[in-house]
Amino acid sequence: MHNNTYRTRFGQMKVSARNQLKGKVKKVTPGAVNSEVIIELPGGLEITSIITKQSAETLGLSVGKTAYAVIKATDVMVGSD
Repeated sequence: MHNNTYRTRFGQMKVSARNQLKGKVKKVTPGAVNSEVIIELPGGLEITSIITKQSAETLGLSVGKTAYAVIKATDVMVGSD
């Protein structure tokens, strides 16, 4: 977990999401409207997100760049074998 404070082009910003996973961008696959972004976490686990193509461009996402997967959800499903 991190301290919930981020630097932005407008200064610092706090977010309420507690689940913040820091990693490196492994792959960005742009589409016509959305982009698929894969972030590799420490230990090799990957998390994939679909965001707008414009957001990916605005964030300057590229392979190797540090990025955060910030997860805010009211429901989390858990499964078991």
